[in-house]
Amino acid sequence: MNNATPAPARTRGRPRGNPPTRESIVSAARALFLEHGYRHTTVRAVAAAAGVDPALIAYHFGSKKGLFADVMQFQCANALVVDDVLGGDPATLPDRLIDAVTDLWEDAGFRRLTHQGDEAAEVIREYLERELLARLVEFLGGRDATARATAVVTILGGLIYTRYLNPLPTPAALAPSEIRRILVPALRAALARGRAPRQPSPGPLGKR
Repeated sequence: MNNATPAPARTRGRPRGNPPTRESIVSAARALFLEHGYRHTTVRAVAAAAGVDPALIAYHFGSKKGLFADVMQFQCANALVVDDVLGGDPATLPDRLIDAVTDLWEDAGFRRLTHQGDEAAEVIREYLERELLARLVEFLGGRDATARATAVVTILGGLIYTRYLNPLPTPAALAPSEIRRILVPALRAALARGRAPRQPSPGPLGKR
């Protein structure tokens, strides 16, 4: 009679144990995207660099496009930490917004990633819309929160486009400190939009 304990059945899905983290895969992918570009970087090459099975990349990211989006968003999230930007003194929020954007986009590696074609443009749009705009609306609150947040993101998007993506000579030549000096008043006005002083309620018969 065979009393040997049967081997446990292998299960499908996420591997057990301590698989490499998403961050390690993203780090390997970022290096390859920078070296070879999006089109010439394969999932198999990323898997080999990260020391994982290609199936693990498919499990975590779905596709090469999904992996690239995570690479971009990971760097955006590291540089433009929305909680940190929004969590400080409200009076200096415009300065922090400008600094966060310029700190991110002055990084040469990040700018190289942004020139990877439609995939990069799509990630940038999604990040501005879903992360920054949505979080600003929640942070500002009130009936005009969406309008104010849209004004802010429009200003920052204009900065990104005219200084980094399709640079005009004048904005591209400015130092970050000059960018801050020029755009902070516009951001402050956008953030303050709709904050008119409350008027006292009328008394009886409409008299104040």
